[in-house]
Amino acid sequence: MAELELTILMPCLNEAETLAICIEKARGFIARSGIEGEVLIADNGSTDGSLEIAKEAGARVVPVAHKGYGAALMGGIEAARGRYIIMGDADDSYDFVNLEGFVARLRAGDQLVMGNRFKGGIAPGAMPWHHKYIGNPVLSFLGRLFFKTVPSDFHCGLRGFDRAAVIGLNLRTTGMEFASEMLVKATLSGLRVSEVPTTLKPDGRSRPPHLRSFRDGWRHLRFLLLFSPRWLFLYPGYASLGLGLFLAVLLWHGPVKIGSDIELDANSFLVAAMLVIVGLQAISFAVIGRRFASRYGFIPPSQTFDRLLESLTLEKLLSVAVLLVLIGFGLILFSVGRWADLDFGPIEGGGTMRMMIVAMTAIVAGTQLAMTGFMASMINIPLTERRLPLAPPPDDYMLRRVGDTAEHDG
Repeated sequence: MAELELTILMPCLNEAETLAICIEKARGFIARSGIEGEVLIADNGSTDGSLEIAKEAGARVVPVAHKGYGAALMGGIEAARGRYIIMGDADDSYDFVNLEGFVARLRAGDQLVMGNRFKGGIAPGAMPWHHKYIGNPVLSFLGRLFFKTVPSDFHCGLRGFDRAAVIGLNLRTTGMEFASEMLVKATLSGLRVSEVPTTLKPDGRSRPPHLRSFRDGWRHLRFLLLFSPRWLFLYPGYASLGLGLFLAVLLWHGPVKIGSDIELDANSFLVAAMLVIVGLQAISFAVIGRRFASRYGFIPPSQTFDRLLESLTLEKLLSVAVLLVLIGFGLILFSVGRWADLDFGPIEGGGTMRMMIVAMTAIVAGTQLAMTGFMASMINIPLTERRLPLAPPPDDYMLRRVGDTAEHDG
């Protein structure tokens, strides 16, 4: 089947009210621009006659049984005949008439072209205020912060891309967070990403949209965090560890007064120890999470990170872990000895208490480090599978093989 230059793809779930006008606009753009293209409807189980409307309007329809916005789009992407795909919702809110900017950037070599509704114009009533002023700006800011991506409208549903490049991203999510996954993975994989202005107007449906603000907003945020172990675990871990060590050094020699009313003493030293343990645990999770995500294809591998992990062998981690545990038990024995010198009576001052806190912190940290080493090693187990025969061969197997070979040669 000959490849077309462009597929205009629309996911569809009961869009009978607006589907025909969207197809008409898209086909009009293809005819006016002279592009060899098609309009493809990825139907996700419509029961309102959308399939018949799409076919009568001149679109090609591909049914997608797996439910979800992302699942429908991936089914459409796989079935598309165009080298380039421009996708957009079939609710008549996106501008399928003016797609020249997307096509121009794709022809220039960009592999993902995002629409920007804030630069192109959002008509009154087209976007709820909490999406316009809170949800989209906050999530877009976090996306750009976490992944250093170019577009500032992270969740615009009108976007164009090189079909082969996006298929190569191995996109996995099936819900609304599919849009975030596409942009994040494109950025992490080094694809050429750009944006062009586009407009947004109120959709033409009488029913509520499929989007659920808080549920889908949380799914987007959860996705951004899960795909960025640095911001989810590593940076908070550094902050917790640094603050804990600072407090521990500050309070090691005794209480510290802040002003005339506040005094930090052994209880604050215990908080410092807790911060150190939480920080080490978060950093461990960052290492394990990054390794797992890159090894199983969620995010691209990092040569720098992989070299670091290769140098941190299980044996090295276990050596450090054992040292920390021994130090902890040594401090406990020393503290018990000091207590014995007092005939196991009341302990004056907080020195012994501080030493016991340090001892327990060292033991817990060593234990955590050992478990982190074993978990990281489990993730490093090769993914390839080699199956052995279910039963051993008979005793005369090799004799029969030699005989068969001799007979064949004769």
